[in-house]
Amino acid sequence: MTTPAPTRPYDSETLVSLTDITQSRDPHRIYHQLRLQHGPVAPVELEPGVPGWLVMGLEQLRIITEREALFSRDARNWRDLNDGIVSPDSGLLPMMAYRPNVIGADQQEHRRLRQPLDDGVGQINHRALRRQVQQICSELINTFAQFGRADLVADYAAYVPMLAVASLFGLDTRQGHELRAALIALFSSQTDSQVGNRSFEQILFDTLRERQQNPTEDLTTALMNHPNLQDDPEVLQSMVVMISAGNETTTCWIAHTLYRMITDTSFDDRLRSGQLGVDDALDEVLWREPPMTHMPARYALRDIELGGQFIRHGDVLILGLSAANSDPALAPGGHRPPNNRAHMAYSAGPHMCPAQDTSRVITRTAVDTALHLLPGLRLTVTPGEITWNPSPWTRCPTALPVVFAVPHDITAPPAAARPIGETA
Repeated sequence: MTTPAPTRPYDSETLVSLTDITQSRDPHRIYHQLRLQHGPVAPVELEPGVPGWLVMGLEQLRIITEREALFSRDARNWRDLNDGIVSPDSGLLPMMAYRPNVIGADQQEHRRLRQPLDDGVGQINHRALRRQVQQICSELINTFAQFGRADLVADYAAYVPMLAVASLFGLDTRQGHELRAALIALFSSQTDSQVGNRSFEQILFDTLRERQQNPTEDLTTALMNHPNLQDDPEVLQSMVVMISAGNETTTCWIAHTLYRMITDTSFDDRLRSGQLGVDDALDEVLWREPPMTHMPARYALRDIELGGQFIRHGDVLILGLSAANSDPALAPGGHRPPNNRAHMAYSAGPHMCPAQDTSRVITRTAVDTALHLLPGLRLTVTPGEITWNPSPWTRCPTALPVVFAVPHDITAPPAAARPIGETA
């Protein structure tokens, strides 16, 4: 007689919602409770009625990101989607449904589609990018500095990376703003998510058509001419990946760094005095608040045990990047040595983020520029009143309302300003 497979824990439990975790004031407290109850792999709810597994352990995270023969990125392996449990109108699909791009590919197909991204990122001149980001930041600040108050998310962090990344692809400022609005909807995984996705792709499609008529030295043209990309849809989907991933995550990183500096006196003092280097400060933020809180997804290609849980063929697994950063295996005894970049903020394995240095240039420049041009920053609400955008994937402040001393001259970019923490 055949022994029946164990029942999945989430078949009978009330599950914690991923969005509830990202909306929580302290997600790490929830991760700790989930570890105590379930171990390093916990059942969660992606949206009402749609279950999944949240992988929180460092060892288990490396297993599912590195063993492509066991865990696929291809959502066509998602059993609950194929069985109709996930609605065709689900807000999850713009982030999780199969796309014919590098995110949905495995093994050799992934390598083929990944190379154009690596080559494109490799051609970016980071010195020129830093100057361009300084100019973008200064122009944004000029629009509100005279009032002595602003929302550092809506007026600043939400636009700096999009305008910077858009310019790399040859898009103008207006198109950058339109892309940002579309991406807010896409990443929310709410009811307007699919509309935002269609708008996003249309803008990029129009840009691609323009470059085919008038090629220039930008990333759109570089992707269009790359021998690994076989047709327009592959070029378009490569643009989708680079722009969407580069924007939302960098927005979160900028916002969290500014929030930490404004609200954590010790952090700010160590940074300004030079006790904490700028890059070390940015990594401190990545440890606690990685830009991608929960990364979709991997799909089990066979029944397997992982972290004490029975994973069925077709189950979906979410990479708990934030949760993994608090895994005791990464910081035994709760202590991390200085200059530690062993965090999981960029994921792991073949699909690890290819643009880590570029996002760091944009974030560092945006933070430096804001702090030099907006003296005396302080929140107009208490830290406990800060809320978070509704998304199961990212945890970005909804708003950072601040006041500051009105600068005497805010028209020139701070090209000669010393970075925060750097002494003369």
